[in-house]
Amino acid sequence: MALIHKEGYPTLIIVSLLILIANGLLFMFYPGVMFFSLIVSVILLVFFLQFFRNPKRTIPHEGEDLIYAPADGKVVVIEKTVENEFYQKECIQLSIFMSPVNVHVNRSPISGKIRFFKYHPGKYLVAWHPKSSEENERTTIVIEGSKGSLLMRQIAGFVARRIVFYPKEGTAVEQGGEVGFIKFGSRVDLFLPLNAEVQVKPGDTVRGADTVLARF
Repeated sequence: MALIHKEGYPTLIIVSLLILIANGLLFMFYPGVMFFSLIVSVILLVFFLQFFRNPKRTIPHEGEDLIYAPADGKVVVIEKTVENEFYQKECIQLSIFMSPVNVHVNRSPISGKIRFFKYHPGKYLVAWHPKSSEENERTTIVIEGSKGSLLMRQIAGFVARRIVFYPKEGTAVEQGGEVGFIKFGSRVDLFLPLNAEVQVKPGDTVRGADTVLARF
């Protein structure tokens, strides 16, 4: 697996070119600020490189009843709510906020088949806003596993402007396998059946394909 995610290459190329042009102009017209400019340039490059990092992950324990975190970040919501788009009934909502310093690769929480997929254009409210799950740009994915199904929603944040989900409806996904990516700060919601046994609490820090969120 590449150390830098493929979604990062266009951004890194653009940022690198802009840095080169800016430093070239500064060297020509304001050589006295070059030391400061180089420091800022290095900081910018490090920021973008760490954002698009793609660490190798292997789930620690396979289990058809286990539901792994689909993303790195902090658990910000665990509550019962009505999921109106697909299930149209009360579920357990578990939301993970991804800050710009988190790994932004999204991974499948269970093994199964993509039963439903839909992309929704929308707003760019801050990812922790209560209405972001319904009003922001987002994708809705339902994965049917052997022990049950769950709904995963990728949600754009205030800065995020690109959400990608790779598998097509009807295709199979493997637990812990890479399924998508969200650029910059964002959020991932899971909607679980009411009988799911949640293993985390609000405020917990989780890692995609490493932290067990719940059991069917």
